[in-house]
Amino acid sequence: MLEELKEEICRLNQDLLKWGLVVWTSGNVSGIDRSKNLVVIKPSGVMFDELTPEAMAVVDFDGRQVEGPFKASVDAASHLVVYRKMAHVGGVVHTHSTYATAFAAANRPIPPVLTAIADEFGGPIPVGAYCQIGAEAIGEEIVRSIGASPAILMKNHGVFTVGPTPEAALKAAVMVEDVAKTVYLAEQLDTGGLEEIPPEEVARGHKRYVEKYGQGKK
Repeated sequence: MLEELKEEICRLNQDLLKWGLVVWTSGNVSGIDRSKNLVVIKPSGVMFDELTPEAMAVVDFDGRQVEGPFKASVDAASHLVVYRKMAHVGGVVHTHSTYATAFAAANRPIPPVLTAIADEFGGPIPVGAYCQIGAEAIGEEIVRSIGASPAILMKNHGVFTVGPTPEAALKAAVMVEDVAKTVYLAEQLDTGGLEEIPPEEVARGHKRYVEKYGQGKK
């Protein structure tokens, strides 16, 4: 079942490795078929370069695995909460990418000091509270604290991103790490503190990016 979605989710999980967002087997991408309320997600503990579409785990909204030779990621319960409570979400990504996770470890949001942050995230990238791994608590905290951002840093843990499609969620994960690295490096320059872009300018830049950026918009 869901052959096209399994192929896409397999490819996007491997793209996590390509973009340098994961090490070993940590991290995952999932996507949902809302016509069937079924979610495709990376299997637990399988190397990214060993993934195949047939290896993907398929779970229903209650967390029961309905297809796949390997058990689903330990983060599946958290992904499912997001899909159940955020109807606009079509894909979820989780990473422990280095620079963004450093902000999560420090319990610090990433401030809107770059136009790229305004464009992609529409404001600061928030930090969610610490939650135990393996149940629904992380998903509940994502829903509570992510706001309008496509990304959230989970305290002492890592990064979760969401999007209308799995690819959009992956893009957000790539961008989180990119801006986190830049902000971290800027803070080493000892300039007396970084100046945030004014909120009205953040809103203007985000609106223009959403409505105008790319070839499909005029």
